[in-house]
Amino acid sequence: MTLLHVSNIDKTYEASPLLQKINFRLEKGQILCLLGPSGCGKSTLLRIIAGLETAEKGQVFFDGTDISEVPPHHRNFGMMFQEFALFPHRNVFDNVAFGLQIQKLSTDMIKKKVTEALDLVGLGHLEQRRVDDLSGGERQRVALARSLAPQPQLLMLDEPMGSLDRMLRERLILDLRNILKRIGMTAIFVTHDHTEAFAIADLIAVFDEGQIAQIAPPEVLYQSPTHIGVARFLGFDNFINGIVLDEKSVETNMGVFQLANLTPEKGAKVTLLIRPEAGRILAKNEAPKVGETVIQGTATDHRFQGAYSRVTFQLQNSQLIILTLSIDETVNNGNESVKIALAHSSIVILPDRAQ
Repeated sequence: MTLLHVSNIDKTYEASPLLQKINFRLEKGQILCLLGPSGCGKSTLLRIIAGLETAEKGQVFFDGTDISEVPPHHRNFGMMFQEFALFPHRNVFDNVAFGLQIQKLSTDMIKKKVTEALDLVGLGHLEQRRVDDLSGGERQRVALARSLAPQPQLLMLDEPMGSLDRMLRERLILDLRNILKRIGMTAIFVTHDHTEAFAIADLIAVFDEGQIAQIAPPEVLYQSPTHIGVARFLGFDNFINGIVLDEKSVETNMGVFQLANLTPEKGAKVTLLIRPEAGRILAKNEAPKVGETVIQGTATDHRFQGAYSRVTFQLQNSQLIILTLSIDETVNNGNESVKIALAHSSIVILPDRAQ
């Protein structure tokens, strides 16, 4: 069931378009991530949904009702920001209780809701601790508890991990998803980090030049980006210009790739995205498997990255970056040409041509 429907939102900033024709639907209990570079309009869209800003065009529907003209304090939405905006002179309990006190709830009800929220984020034992005495991760959890205590119908989080170091972010992002899923909270999460988006979201909307370029679940977005702007922002590197020869063949400067079910017409200019897991290094005299194309290259850079290695190969007219679980001495030395088998299942055909 659709809980939130954003319809045809347009917003300008200093006479220039900031958001154009923004449309999406969010189901109850889903976590949507707005992903894109700084300045692309993600936070502005969040503020429009919250009622803190108005759009020139478009509507926001919640549970089937147009709330475009409803004041922010009547929407019952929660917000959490990067800065956390906690009161340093108050303890943990009083910070979480602040919004409830504004609602003029009874002392017993405030106590109950604060206790529930702090237990939910694992800080029930710190309710009397001063905020200044907390770690960055603990402050983040206090801010989350404060946002959840009024039991909002929708929670919006604007770069909530931005002030934390990467190791702490990676741990807390999983905790945050687990908490939101445990209580069935519908949420919108803003970030410019695609690894954060993949870790927390059920659905990711990638922004490009003021529009949603693609909206899809994380696994679909990774496996099938729809154009180069999305693929580049997700961190992909391997783009090859090509021309469609027939319904199964694309000619590139790496050779001819035999790919199934090509939809572009013969003669169409396309781009092949080769995902980094597509390649494997063939041993001497090893034959490729069905569904693989073999190319030849020399390793120019090898970087160990824990569970895998990132290897850059120089080909005849281009470069190729692959991730591999093992590297032999030939690749390490970079003094011999090796054969690389590319799996067709990890090659994506994009309609727009790389620059």
